[in-house]
Amino acid sequence: MIDTSPLALAQSLLRCPSVTPAEGGALSFIESILREAGFEVHRPVFSEPGTPDVENLYARFSTGAPYLLFAGHTDVVPPGDEARWRHGPFSGEIDNGELYGRGAVDMKGGIACMMAGALSFLKDNPDFPGSIGFLITGDEEGPAINGTVKLLEWAKARGERFDHCILGEPTNPERLGDMIKIGRRGSLTGHVVVEGKQGHVAYPHLAENPIPGLMRLLEGLLKEPLDKGTAHFDASNLEVTTVDVGNPAANVIPAEARATFNIRFNDLWSPQSLEEELTRRLREAAGNTVRYSLNLEPTNAIAFLTPPNDFVGFIADAIAVETGIRPKLSTTGGTSDARFIVNDCPVVEFGLVGQTMHQIDERVAVADLDCLAAIYRKVLDAYFASKG
Repeated sequence: MIDTSPLALAQSLLRCPSVTPAEGGALSFIESILREAGFEVHRPVFSEPGTPDVENLYARFSTGAPYLLFAGHTDVVPPGDEARWRHGPFSGEIDNGELYGRGAVDMKGGIACMMAGALSFLKDNPDFPGSIGFLITGDEEGPAINGTVKLLEWAKARGERFDHCILGEPTNPERLGDMIKIGRRGSLTGHVVVEGKQGHVAYPHLAENPIPGLMRLLEGLLKEPLDKGTAHFDASNLEVTTVDVGNPAANVIPAEARATFNIRFNDLWSPQSLEEELTRRLREAAGNTVRYSLNLEPTNAIAFLTPPNDFVGFIADAIAVETGIRPKLSTTGGTSDARFIVNDCPVVEFGLVGQTMHQIDERVAVADLDCLAAIYRKVLDAYFASKG
């Protein structure tokens, strides 16, 4: 009989070398477990010119409503110098109560806990009123082109409709139970180029130095905060990340000066409204003397919020029961695949402690795996009891 404890499932997943975009056997393992439990499983592969083909997995148990979806990814970042690992990055070794391996917290451990929680629930509630699903990509750590976005489109084309989703990213900064992510900030990257005229520094009247102009523009972008934040979001922040002139000669006035910035923005803004505000600030700072251009990169990272509601309450209550901690409801951090899922249903993120993600000796406490699986099980109990 297959061991479906969270530890056994996590060890099996960690032993699959699924460095993005390689499947490495991880999705095949999940498929075998879920099929055995009665899930209908699909393995769509998506392609895009210039990017690697990516294998994905979609599974559903039952056809009823409501439909609670678990989402995540099995691809992992490269392990780095394997000789520096205490245990092999794909060994799944246990040492002093901790499970080692690339993806232990980001996020094969979380997927193992989702599976363990769902299988436990189905064993005790085979005729529950609703459906449970898994939407697992192999392209979260990569370009994120042939993964969740296309998998959601594929599912929607099949007529699939989700009521709520739990994404198992490692959300806790210090200990299990610290934090639920109920939203994420958006991300927008921009480039400003100031035009000048190259010339000799001894003859400035024959040249036009673009650097003072760029300084004026950056001051104009930064002099006022974008906002003061909201009840659930910190203030939006604009950070200048590069300033370049590409000039190796100390006696030459450069022809142009360039700067790159990134904005992490809350739900007071959209990319369109930010573009309008940036354009206004630059126009005022430039006056009639600075010749410049602004280019904003396309973005699919839009700020979103899942307002505190019964669904968030089920998760927070389950965490409190299993850990004794009332979690903070947060929108901090970078982007995640939740930004895609929110277009189809409300999504909340809760997973393991993320302190060692992407590091040498990535690891998770075995006790945390058991606890997280129990939390997911309690969420399932409460969610479907409320709908029954």
